[in-house]
Amino acid sequence: MRCPFCHAQDTRVIDSRLASEGDQVRRRRECAGCNERFTTYESAELLMPRVVKRDGTRVQFDEQRLRNGMLRALEKRPVATEAVEAALNRIRQRVQALGDGEVPASTLGDWVMEELRELDQVAYVRFASVYRSFQDVSAFREVIEGLEGHDQPPTEDGPSY
Repeated sequence: MRCPFCHAQDTRVIDSRLASEGDQVRRRRECAGCNERFTTYESAELLMPRVVKRDGTRVQFDEQRLRNGMLRALEKRPVATEAVEAALNRIRQRVQALGDGEVPASTLGDWVMEELRELDQVAYVRFASVYRSFQDVSAFREVIEGLEGHDQPPTEDGPSY
């Protein structure tokens, strides 16, 4: 591993630990040339399926694009970075678990909406407004009413009218 500070090729591992729920190995390294320390992450490289967009075109799955979309919806919202990363990991695991060579973009969008609903309702509505291409206020109202029904705890007496 090349040192990011002096670009020397001679570095050594001084500590290794599992990271990201065991999906990665975190390694602390030290450069033999400049004695600087740095961290690297190692993970298995898996072939991710291609995403089939609405117009039928196929693109490579891009986790950074997925992250950017979620972060845009979560902008200025009180959600911890760790919670966002955990949601992204769950989506990535679902994509990998499909085992298919292709995944519809609509499926990915639905999974993102599920995760955002649990993280932050405002972010969920923001994402839904772009993802579902709302044309009027009634579409917003339907999503918000769906959220209100989703958050109400079940009662033992049954529904109240």
